[in-house]
Amino acid sequence: MAVESSETISTSPRLKDVAEAAGVSISTASRVLSGARGASREAAAAVLAASERLNYRPDPIARALRAQTTGLVGMVVPSIGNPFFAEVVEAVENALQKRGLEMIVADSGGDTAHEARRLTLLAQRKVDGLLVVPTHRAESAPALRRMREVPVVLVDRQVDGISGDYVGVDNAIGITLVLDHLEQQGYRSLVFVSDTATSSTGRSRLETFELLVSRRPAFRARPPRLGSFSVEFGRDVVRALLAEGELPDAVVCGSDIIALGVVRELHRAGIDVPHDIGVTGFDGISFAELCDPPLTTIRQPLPAIAEEAVRLLAARMAHSAVAAHRSEVAPLLEIRASSLRQQNVNR
Repeated sequence: MAVESSETISTSPRLKDVAEAAGVSISTASRVLSGARGASREAAAAVLAASERLNYRPDPIARALRAQTTGLVGMVVPSIGNPFFAEVVEAVENALQKRGLEMIVADSGGDTAHEARRLTLLAQRKVDGLLVVPTHRAESAPALRRMREVPVVLVDRQVDGISGDYVGVDNAIGITLVLDHLEQQGYRSLVFVSDTATSSTGRSRLETFELLVSRRPAFRARPPRLGSFSVEFGRDVVRALLAEGELPDAVVCGSDIIALGVVRELHRAGIDVPHDIGVTGFDGISFAELCDPPLTTIRQPLPAIAEEAVRLLAARMAHSAVAAHRSEVAPLLEIRASSLRQQNVNR
C-alpha cells in the first residue's frame, strides 16, 4: 500500500522557473545562461539575477542533449605508469581546460585488444573527440578506422595507413642533435637501445640513427638492441653488453626510461658514467634530471605538442570535413653530465 506524505518534496529549480522569475521566455533564459547573444541587456540582467536568487545550476546532461555535445574528450595512452605518458596527459589536460573541455583518460596497457575496447567505450560515452597515443604502428589501425563518428587526433605516434590528424616530435632532429653532441665529445663506438620498432617513434628513431651513423665515418655502430621502452630492458641490455666483454663508448637510448635502467645497471656493475661510458636518453621526462649523473636527453616540448593537438581536435570537432594536418615539433637537446667527458664536467 502506498503511503502519502504531507511533506512537500523539494526539487531543484529548472530553466522554466528561472524564466518565469525573470519574466522572459525559456528560450531567452537559455540564451543568456549559455552565453549566446540575442537577449537585451535588461533581459540578461533579469535572468542572471533570477538564476542567482533561485540558486539555479544547469543540468549538464540536458545541456549536452540540446547542444549535441558533452564537453568531454577521451585520451588513450599505452601506459599511464610510464612517466612520459603521464606528462603528456598532464600537458593535454592543461590545454583542454583552456578551451573549457574535460578529459577522460584510458590506459591501453600496450595491448591493441585493450586499446580497441577503450576506444569503443569512450565512443559510447559520447566524447566529443579522441586524442590517441597508439600502441602499435600497424595493429592499432583497425580500431582507429572504426572511430568514424568521433574526431580523432593521433599524438606522439603514427599508424600505418591512417592519414588523419597527427602531432608529435621531430624524431630525426632529436637523433641528429644527440649524434652531433656525441661526436663533439669524442665518442666513437655507439650502440642504439630502443623498443622493437612496433611503434612509429621506435621505428623513426632507429632508422634515423642507422642512417646518420652510416654517413659519419667518425662513428662505429654496434648492432642495435631492441626490446621495450622500460627500465628493465635498459638493465638487461647492460647485462648482455657486460657478458660480451668490451663496452661501447656510449649508449644512445630511444627513451629516458630505457636510459634510467642503463645508468642504474652500470652503477651496479661499478662502471662510471660518463668516465667509462656515456649515456643519452630521449623524451625529457622530469626524472631525467634526477638521474645520477643527470641524464643528457632530447626534451620534447610537451606544452606545444599538447596545444597543437587540442587545436587540431577542436578544428576537427567544429568542421569534420577540414583537411588532415600532420605536425612535427622540433625538440631540444638538454646536455647534462651523463654524456660529458670527465675533464669537461664542472665539479
